[in-house]
Amino acid sequence: MTITNGPVLVRRNAFAAPLSRILVYVLLIAIAIAALVPLYVMIVTAFKSMEEIRSGTLLSLPHAFSFEHWHKAWNSACTGLRCEGLKVGFVNSFLITIPSVFLAIAVGAVTGYTLSFWRVRFANVLFTVMLIGGFFPYQVLIYPLVRITSTIGLFNSLAGVIFVHVVFALPVVTLLFRNYFASIPIDLFKAARIDGAGYWRIFFSILLPMSVPMIAVAGILQVTFIWNDYIVGLVFGGINYAPMTVQLNNIVHSTYGEREYNVEMAATLLTSVVPLLVYFTSGRWFVRGVASGAVKG
Repeated sequence: MTITNGPVLVRRNAFAAPLSRILVYVLLIAIAIAALVPLYVMIVTAFKSMEEIRSGTLLSLPHAFSFEHWHKAWNSACTGLRCEGLKVGFVNSFLITIPSVFLAIAVGAVTGYTLSFWRVRFANVLFTVMLIGGFFPYQVLIYPLVRITSTIGLFNSLAGVIFVHVVFALPVVTLLFRNYFASIPIDLFKAARIDGAGYWRIFFSILLPMSVPMIAVAGILQVTFIWNDYIVGLVFGGINYAPMTVQLNNIVHSTYGEREYNVEMAATLLTSVVPLLVYFTSGRWFVRGVASGAVKG
């Protein structure tokens, strides 16, 4: 019985493995189709004329590719009372994103380094409070932050938007760097202390060069969040510092004139260019950072 049942078990296991692999591939293909079909519709619609959009099918390719709609979305689409396109919002988004990401990573890296290696009094309590604050929905904190920024003179200003983004980013960025530094052997820190290195020398000469993958992880997460943010830019930026997402919303939800779906799709794709470029150029660093401590407790 043992001899005859052996091959049967082998056949069943050999059959089960390809079947499970096929099911995985089918699921992955279905997910890819669900994610890529809307993107495909956006791209082909952005190159079609309005006549072709009305008469053609949703998935059909454009008869003649035209960048006229992209030019209008960038230069002359109406974003409210102004018809200056997305270029103004693009500049505002850059002015908001770059300093916000830099300050959040700089402060978060130093805070995570301090909580990991230096004996700070009540460090665990402070870290717990910071994490609790990070898990609050940031919509709940909008009104208190409006009052705070109004009191200190930062409301409706570029500095106010940057300040709010840094506040929201610090819990997550600190968590990432603290977990990453906690995975580094403490003997390395002790050896540097024995050699006479101080607080900043250890950070800049030893730990920061080792943190490039984690910097990439934090950078990608923060660029994506800040660039795609709508509420913070709308509330704290005002008219003069409205980011690209606010202007995109004004284009898409315009209540007068003809709905130009090709311009709307082109504007949507232009708004998403920067996060896509960041992912494509820093993807390998993101994977390395996640694998080397981003998800460690």
